[in-house]
Amino acid sequence: MKAKKWIFILLGVLLVLIIGLYIYQVNFFKQHYLPQSTANGINISQMTYQEAEKALAEQSAKETFDILDNGQVWKQIPTSELGMEYNYSKDLKQIMDKQNNYLWFMSYLNKNKHELKDTSVNEESLKAFSDSLVNEIGELNKGRTASANATIKKNEQGFEIVPEVQGNNIEVAKVVETLKERLTTGKENLELEEFIAKPAVTSDNADLQKNLAEVSRITDQQVNYIINGENVAIPKTEIANWINYDQANNQVALDKEKIRAYVANLGAQYNTSTNPTKFKSTARGEVSVPAGSYSWTIQTDTETDTLYDELLKGNGVNRSPSAQGSASISTPLIGNTYVEVDLQNQHMYYYRDGKLFLETDVVTGKPTTPTPAATNYVWKKERNSTLRGTNDDGSKYAEPVDYWMPIDWTGVGIHDSPWQPAYGGSLWQTVGSHGCVNTPPDVAAKLYEAIEVGTPVLVF
Repeated sequence: MKAKKWIFILLGVLLVLIIGLYIYQVNFFKQHYLPQSTANGINISQMTYQEAEKALAEQSAKETFDILDNGQVWKQIPTSELGMEYNYSKDLKQIMDKQNNYLWFMSYLNKNKHELKDTSVNEESLKAFSDSLVNEIGELNKGRTASANATIKKNEQGFEIVPEVQGNNIEVAKVVETLKERLTTGKENLELEEFIAKPAVTSDNADLQKNLAEVSRITDQQVNYIINGENVAIPKTEIANWINYDQANNQVALDKEKIRAYVANLGAQYNTSTNPTKFKSTARGEVSVPAGSYSWTIQTDTETDTLYDELLKGNGVNRSPSAQGSASISTPLIGNTYVEVDLQNQHMYYYRDGKLFLETDVVTGKPTTPTPAATNYVWKKERNSTLRGTNDDGSKYAEPVDYWMPIDWTGVGIHDSPWQPAYGGSLWQTVGSHGCVNTPPDVAAKLYEAIEVGTPVLVF
């Protein structure tokens, strides 16, 4: 009996101890974290809230972020310098509030892992670091090969696709953008090799191939102008110089200003309004006759726009440039029908359809009122006209004529002159005209009947 009594007493004492230990642990884990509890990899078992917060803060202060270059640490930075700020108070309190201290013993069977995310980024600190990182990677890139897109470039034969270049330079902007993302998601490193710039356009790019075909279509077309009855071809090499390839936007364009410069140069070279006309005269061989009322001028702006549009169409060009004036740009300025006024020989010729129709001595302007040399034309025919002007002494004159054929815009023309005593020789120096071409009346009558308005008159 005594043995059983002691057994019961021992069991009772043991039960009291167990109950006491349980109650103690229940009370203990009201203010402490359960066994096998971790937070961000730190064992916080049996720690108070304050102890756990301190432990996490100490760990955070030691945390670093590694920037790797091809697997090797290129830069190791304390996260605090990167602007990372940690506040675990809220999460730690939630863990404490949610744990069941009455079932504290069950924690020995299960691990309680907690990942705390309550972090923030000090934007000012992160920006300061990012700015310095941009400069450092910029220096690193100086020793690297820059990647480049495939593009279209001009060569001696025309245009070709230059293949892309796969370099090893780092895209700095993407590194900076990803850095913040990695920090806020708890990542510990960043590999620079992930940010090697890759060409966005490769040589097999469909748009690039299409653009090359477009360039070829523009440059391979035949572009020919008809000026003064002659063909003036625009070389393909010239057209190629007008091509602009916008690599950034992968677009083909024509440089209108270069086209304008070319058209303006055509005008400077060929405009009969500003250039003299080479002419094979009857008595003096080839002469150079200054520009006059019979002429044309290439319209630079209009022709630039037209040529620009036609080049883009790619159907070729075979026409005369846009021009304005009294003559046609497409045919020779002087054809088979014209009048020659040879000032040196005081003689006039009229050719019609390539044959000499008439010729005569004339009297042209005296030294004080010379007949101006110019490439003119008969712009009107008028019978019984009165010519008016001013004499050398300032007096006015009014001279009636039977046949009046004006050739420029200053009052110079061809007309009959019955008052002249004779024609030819040096009479122009003494009894010369006020600038007109004085013609024997019978010849003037014949010329008037035969000549058409628009006939060129070369005075030289």
